[in-house]
Amino acid sequence: MSRPFPDHPFLTGSFAPLTFEADAFDLPVRGAVPKDLRGTLYRNSPNPQFAPRDDNYHWFLGDGMVHAFRLEDGRISYRNRWLRTPKFLAERAAHEALYGSWGNPRTTDPSVLGKDDGVANTSIVIHAGKVFAAEEAHLPFAIDPETIASEGYWDFAGALTTGRFTAHPKIDPTTGEMVFFGYSVGGPFSSTIAYGTVAKSGKLTRSERFEAPYSAMVHDFLVTQNYLLFPILPLTGSLERARRGAPAYAWEPEKGGHIGVVRRDAPASAMRWFRLDPCYVFHGMNAYEDGDTIIAHVMQYGVPPLFGDLSGKPPDPQKMVSRLHQWRFNFADPSDQFRREQIDDLPADFPRLDERFALNAYRHGYFAAKVQGIGRRRFRHLGPSRFQDRRASNLQRSGWRCFFRAGLRSAQRQRRRGRWLSSRHDLSRLGKAQRARDFRRDGPRQRPDRARRVVASRDPRLPWKLAGNRVTWMRV
Repeated sequence: MSRPFPDHPFLTGSFAPLTFEADAFDLPVRGAVPKDLRGTLYRNSPNPQFAPRDDNYHWFLGDGMVHAFRLEDGRISYRNRWLRTPKFLAERAAHEALYGSWGNPRTTDPSVLGKDDGVANTSIVIHAGKVFAAEEAHLPFAIDPETIASEGYWDFAGALTTGRFTAHPKIDPTTGEMVFFGYSVGGPFSSTIAYGTVAKSGKLTRSERFEAPYSAMVHDFLVTQNYLLFPILPLTGSLERARRGAPAYAWEPEKGGHIGVVRRDAPASAMRWFRLDPCYVFHGMNAYEDGDTIIAHVMQYGVPPLFGDLSGKPPDPQKMVSRLHQWRFNFADPSDQFRREQIDDLPADFPRLDERFALNAYRHGYFAAKVQGIGRRRFRHLGPSRFQDRRASNLQRSGWRCFFRAGLRSAQRQRRRGRWLSSRHDLSRLGKAQRARDFRRDGPRQRPDRARRVVASRDPRLPWKLAGNRVTWMRV
């Protein structure tokens, strides 16, 4: 018999595990689903199947579970499945958790020491006709698009040998290429970072490596039409710390921050390093070029939440808040400095944009926002920030509290307006004629005040693990 889950902040409330898999066909719908809205909405999130072996369990460590909402002919069906990673299968056979938190060998069962502990629990990636569940410490994990059954790790016909692949690769809308990276590819908590490119066909075409200034958790990166940006910020990793029971990842602000910038067509040895005061970024919204300048929009924290310092002391709650910032890198300036400025006042994270404009100048971005207060993160609104003349205006704080409401209002009204809203893609067009008539290179043709009102908030009854940015539409 498995043990009950303990009273732990990452295992209770909104983080409480979902303990079953299910199929639900033809769900009841309030209102009407447009019949020409077809596709699958995938959601991926951590969901541990067994109670952890130690007290250092973290939200990031749960087994991946994919949820799929299928929309077709005005109907919605749902199914969820755990991802059958080697870790999941080993623990299911043992009827208990076998792996210590963060791979801690002191709390890991001897039978699985040194074996694969991937959880594939962070995002959904669609490329070259494949659907992947991804997390940053392992290869992408392929699933069947229809049944969401597990198919296993994907190494691009044996070409990808780094063993690690980001949860947030970038798709170039111009070339169809997927650009990716992986950190600590030289071994646990090493400072080696690899990056590469997968062609539109799914073939790995480029692979490079470089040494970062120190071992750090590098959750996301930024890409433009011609450049890659790697934020190396002082949330550091140490195998030695983990082995003695200290925090595997800890905040070391004295190491300072570094941003590595390199052209996509240049070798890693051409990397240029910029310096910045200590801060942390889990997610970037987008980056693009303007002449000799790279402009990047990121959700910047004063200190990272969820992680303490070397002693394990938690951070100051007043500083573990992220807000939308703009970074400007002027390549005409030979110094290692760049300009940073806060461009929105609301605590927020999980930024998204219409990915047809990724890597390019764009007008609208979206993020999950906390409307009141600071401290422990409870994002309840999905709101837009408008970029006019390459600057962002303040967030318009309005929204709906009904899941899918923005996308499933009136079929007639939405067909006339020609737009649909999901958590990942702010606008998903239907029909070539509409697309040609209503779209221009700089985005949707609609009144600015109407654009600002296209926002939504999650229903508070939905589990937290079903919110956030780990969402992908696949149109069929």
